[in-house]
Amino acid sequence: MWKCSKCGREFENQDQTHACNAPVTIIDEYIAEQPEAVQPILNQIRDTLRSVLPDTQERISYRMPTFWKMHNIIHFAAQKSHVGLYPGPDAIAHFANRLKEYKTSKGAVQFPYEKPIPLDLIAEIAQWCADTGNHA
Repeated sequence: MWKCSKCGREFENQDQTHACNAPVTIIDEYIAEQPEAVQPILNQIRDTLRSVLPDTQERISYRMPTFWKMHNIIHFAAQKSHVGLYPGPDAIAHFANRLKEYKTSKGAVQFPYEKPIPLDLIAEIAQWCADTGNHA
């Protein structure tokens, strides 16, 4: 067993990669831990998702803010130079023409902090995910 000298947690593997902080459990905590300049952007995205997904639960899943109703509908997360939106691969494919100016991967899209965040598009993606049952 290996014990991290910073947090005291024990792991089977020597020098196990891990986050020393206890994982956050609510979205307010998650946003509060992010850089001050990023917090308003995250709150705007959260408010947008709340408005289009009013009957969902907010939770942390995969260490990301998540909107959930019987399954994960959509996630978002702060990264170093962008906010990631994780609606799943079907949503990325469905909205591909409207996401051309952004970097995408199989189930995610990156919205750079230096550009305006397309809240209307985020709302449409979230609504589509909820309506179709396609989810992250």
